[in-house]
Amino acid sequence: MTTESLTQLVAMSNTLGRPENDYVILGEGNTSAAVGDGTFWVKASGAELRTAGPEQFARVDLERVLAVLDGDAVGEEQVRQQLSGAKVGPAAVAEPSIETMMHALCLRCDGVSFVGHTHPTAINVLTCSKAFEQALSGRLFAEDPVAGPQPPLVVPYTDPGLALARAIRSRLTPYIEAHGTAPKAIYLGNHGFVALGATAREVELITATAVKTARVLVGTFALGGPHFPGLGEAH
Repeated sequence: MTTESLTQLVAMSNTLGRPENDYVILGEGNTSAAVGDGTFWVKASGAELRTAGPEQFARVDLERVLAVLDGDAVGEEQVRQQLSGAKVGPAAVAEPSIETMMHALCLRCDGVSFVGHTHPTAINVLTCSKAFEQALSGRLFAEDPVAGPQPPLVVPYTDPGLALARAIRSRLTPYIEAHGTAPKAIYLGNHGFVALGATAREVELITATAVKTARVLVGTFALGGPHFPGLGEAH
């Protein structure tokens, strides 16, 4: 399972990083995959998704990463040291992304084995706008072919790293209590997008669908704004 999950993660990462997708540039974005034994692979800090190979991923212990959320680390450097200490095989060169805690929160959710965090231009037109939460407050289509009836989780801007992971946790827990399941999509204010999937392919499809929806939403504001035909609201 270790090799299989890493192989799928590398392929997914390379797909999300393709320049023609316009999801990320340079070292933006990060991805992860559960191994199935309480550990997971996460992209190394600074690595590019489009070219990342197996050596650009670190394997970390999920519970030790989650412990950082409740720890007393002060500053990014201390957080990075604690994340490095959560590595399985700490002699490995790759150092976990500063967003590793966010990935741990997503991967501990039932049914989630792969996570893709990207910064698509089309989505960030929304997340960086004053109409961000309004634009995501309802559903344009009766059925999302990928995410189904589940609304996305919307998180206002928070500094990346520990603060962002804590902000996501504060909203993710009540979301799961309200809906009985984890979201398929998380929108981060002035930051980007997170797709949660059971498979690598599902993460790719969720991201592509969210980008298309973002383009449609942006277009609706040229004609008076989005029309949500009584299809439920996001939380």
